[in-house]
Amino acid sequence: MSDTEFVFVYSTFPDRQSATDVAEALVTAKLAACVNISALMTSVYEWEGKLQVEPEIAVLIKTRRALSEKVIAAIRPLHPYQLPCLVILPVDGGSEDYLNWVRAQTLGGHS
Repeated sequence: MSDTEFVFVYSTFPDRQSATDVAEALVTAKLAACVNISALMTSVYEWEGKLQVEPEIAVLIKTRRALSEKVIAAIRPLHPYQLPCLVILPVDGGSEDYLNWVRAQTLGGHS
Protein backbone atom coordinates (compact mmCIF):
# COMPACT_ATOMS: atom_id res chain seq x y z
CA MET A 1 0.00 0.00 0.00
CA SER A 2 1.28 3.45 -0.94
CA ASP A 3 1.51 5.98 1.91
CA THR A 4 -0.57 8.34 -0.23
CA GLU A 5 -3.22 5.87 -1.41
CA PHE A 6 -5.82 7.55 0.81
CA VAL A 7 -6.91 11.18 0.95
CA PHE A 8 -9.49 13.44 2.53
CA VAL A 9 -11.30 15.81 0.23
CA TYR A 10 -12.17 18.88 2.28
CA SER A 11 -15.05 21.18 1.45
CA THR A 12 -17.43 23.63 3.09
CA PHE A 13 -21.18 24.11 2.64
CA PRO A 14 -23.66 26.82 3.61
CA ASP A 15 -25.90 24.41 5.53
CA ARG A 16 -26.20 20.87 6.86
CA GLN A 17 -28.77 19.76 4.25
CA SER A 18 -26.57 20.55 1.24
CA ALA A 19 -23.61 18.84 2.95
CA THR A 20 -25.74 15.77 3.71
CA ASP A 21 -27.08 15.61 0.15
CA VAL A 22 -23.56 15.58 -1.27
CA ALA A 23 -22.34 13.07 1.36
CA GLU A 24 -25.17 10.65 0.56
CA ALA A 25 -24.51 10.94 -3.19
CA LEU A 26 -20.78 10.20 -2.75
CA VAL A 27 -21.24 7.23 -0.41
CA THR A 28 -24.02 5.75 -2.54
CA ALA A 29 -21.82 6.04 -5.65
CA LYS A 30 -18.95 4.34 -3.76
CA LEU A 31 -16.75 7.38 -4.35
CA ALA A 32 -16.34 7.87 -0.59
CA ALA A 33 -16.24 5.39 2.26
CA CYS A 34 -17.47 7.97 4.75
CA VAL A 35 -18.14 11.69 4.94
CA ASN A 36 -17.79 13.56 8.23
CA ILE A 37 -20.06 16.58 8.51
CA SER A 38 -18.96 19.09 11.15
CA ALA A 39 -20.94 21.25 13.50
CA LEU A 40 -21.67 24.80 12.43
CA MET A 41 -18.59 27.03 12.31
CA THR A 42 -17.94 30.63 11.32
CA SER A 43 -15.89 31.43 8.22
CA VAL A 44 -14.32 34.84 7.64
CA TYR A 45 -13.19 35.61 4.09
CA GLU A 46 -13.23 38.25 1.39
CA TRP A 47 -15.52 37.67 -1.59
CA GLU A 48 -15.95 40.13 -4.46
CA GLY A 49 -14.15 42.83 -2.48
CA LYS A 50 -16.34 42.53 0.61
CA LEU A 51 -15.51 40.99 3.99
CA GLN A 52 -17.84 38.08 4.73
CA VAL A 53 -18.55 36.50 8.13
CA GLU A 54 -20.79 33.50 7.44
CA PRO A 55 -21.87 30.24 9.06
CA GLU A 56 -20.58 27.15 7.27
CA ILE A 57 -20.43 23.38 7.64
CA ALA A 58 -17.09 21.66 6.93
CA VAL A 59 -16.91 18.15 5.50
CA LEU A 60 -14.11 15.59 5.28
CA ILE A 61 -14.64 13.05 2.53
CA LYS A 62 -12.69 9.83 3.08
CA THR A 63 -11.61 8.25 -0.19
CA ARG A 64 -8.68 7.00 -2.25
CA ARG A 65 -6.38 9.31 -4.20
CA ALA A 66 -7.29 7.46 -7.41
CA LEU A 67 -10.90 8.61 -6.95
CA SER A 68 -10.28 12.18 -5.78
CA GLU A 69 -10.86 13.86 -9.15
CA LYS A 70 -14.07 11.84 -9.62
CA VAL A 71 -15.18 12.97 -6.16
CA ILE A 72 -14.56 16.61 -7.05
CA ALA A 73 -16.34 16.21 -10.39
CA ALA A 74 -19.35 14.63 -8.63
CA ILE A 75 -19.53 17.45 -6.07
CA ARG A 76 -19.38 20.40 -8.49
CA PRO A 77 -22.92 20.13 -9.97
CA LEU A 78 -24.43 19.47 -6.51
CA HIS A 79 -22.62 22.24 -4.63
CA PRO A 80 -24.56 25.44 -3.98
CA TYR A 81 -21.48 27.71 -4.06
CA GLN A 82 -20.26 29.41 -7.22
CA LEU A 83 -16.67 28.65 -6.17
CA PRO A 84 -16.65 25.77 -3.68
CA CYS A 85 -13.64 24.93 -1.55
CA LEU A 86 -12.47 21.53 -2.83
CA VAL A 87 -8.98 20.55 -1.66
CA ILE A 88 -7.25 17.20 -1.38
CA LEU A 89 -5.44 16.40 1.86
CA PRO A 90 -3.11 13.36 1.84
CA VAL A 91 -3.46 10.73 4.54
CA ASP A 92 -0.02 9.62 5.69
CA GLY A 93 -0.79 6.15 7.03
CA GLY A 94 -3.22 4.97 9.66
CA SER A 95 -4.89 1.87 11.03
CA GLU A 96 -4.49 -0.90 8.45
CA ASP A 97 -7.91 -2.37 9.34
CA TYR A 98 -9.60 0.99 8.81
CA LEU A 99 -7.76 1.71 5.57
CA ASN A 100 -8.73 -1.75 4.28
CA TRP A 101 -12.36 -0.85 5.02
CA VAL A 102 -12.03 2.46 3.14
CA ARG A 103 -10.52 0.58 0.20
CA ALA A 104 -13.34 -1.98 0.20
CA GLN A 105 -16.07 0.68 0.42
CA THR A 106 -14.82 2.68 -2.57
CA LEU A 107 -15.66 1.23 -5.98
CA GLY A 108 -14.96 -2.35 -4.98
CA GLY A 109 -11.50 -1.54 -3.70
CA HIS A 110 -9.73 -1.22 -7.09
CA SER A 111 -7.51 1.68 -8.09
